[in-house]
Amino acid sequence: MPTVKRANILISVDIEGVAGVFHPEQTRPGNGEYERARRWMTEEANAVIRGALAAGATAVKVNDSHGGFRNLLPDLLLPEARMVLGKPRVLGMMGGVDHDVDAVMLVGYHSRAQGRGILAHTTNSFAFARVWLGGQEMGEAGLYGALAGEHGVPVIFGSGDDAFIEENQPLFPHAVFAETKKAYGANSGDTLSPVQSCALLEERARQAVAKWLAQPSDMPLLKLQGPLRCRLQAQTVALADLFSQLPILERVDNVTVEFDAPNAEYAVRVLNSLSAMSAMLR
Repeated sequence: MPTVKRANILISVDIEGVAGVFHPEQTRPGNGEYERARRWMTEEANAVIRGALAAGATAVKVNDSHGGFRNLLPDLLLPEARMVLGKPRVLGMMGGVDHDVDAVMLVGYHSRAQGRGILAHTTNSFAFARVWLGGQEMGEAGLYGALAGEHGVPVIFGSGDDAFIEENQPLFPHAVFAETKKAYGANSGDTLSPVQSCALLEERARQAVAKWLAQPSDMPLLKLQGPLRCRLQAQTVALADLFSQLPILERVDNVTVEFDAPNAEYAVRVLNSLSAMSAMLR
């Protein structure tokens, strides 16, 4: 009998790039708008699960990658998938990539801080204005795509608005993308309906996994050569003051700090620690 190629997929799901989501209220627990948006988020995850399995994925794990990492509705997620929920976790939005994962799919992602996309930000909209790694400005897709690359795992799929896709296609040139909405500004644009979006995501996810299984060597890893200099522009002077308490950081100017990282994973872990620190100034 022929051997079936192992195809374990990690689906990292954010909420800002989900069809129909435009306002911060839709991303924050405690209100009806959020409850509707988290259902749409779960439905988009299900669409990608269906597409991946239809194309030959042998196992699927879904990583809840928004806010407190407990937005997906477990009772509505397809039972074929396992879930990664809750924080803190060492690898953040890529939690689980170090456990027998062969490819990553990014769902509901958004453009980087200061980008023109809907609800654009990088890791923490309150604290971080801009982030550079190895001299290249990056958002969450780039940072976590590089982390996945260090674990030998390619990004094969991404979904979100047109600004997210334009920004990240150069980083993942062989990945399949699905556009759920078009950005007119930070909180406006036009969008597919949830039903339309899920149909598109299922088909594009199927295409992405089929393409990767057919020619896995054509899916290059996003790997940054270390050591890396990470540059962080804080939103305020007070936040830069706070971040500078960490001895590995160097103050560059009123709002900018830098640190050296041996690799992308180290940089992401430091950034997530700074994000957590910023809570004391809210």
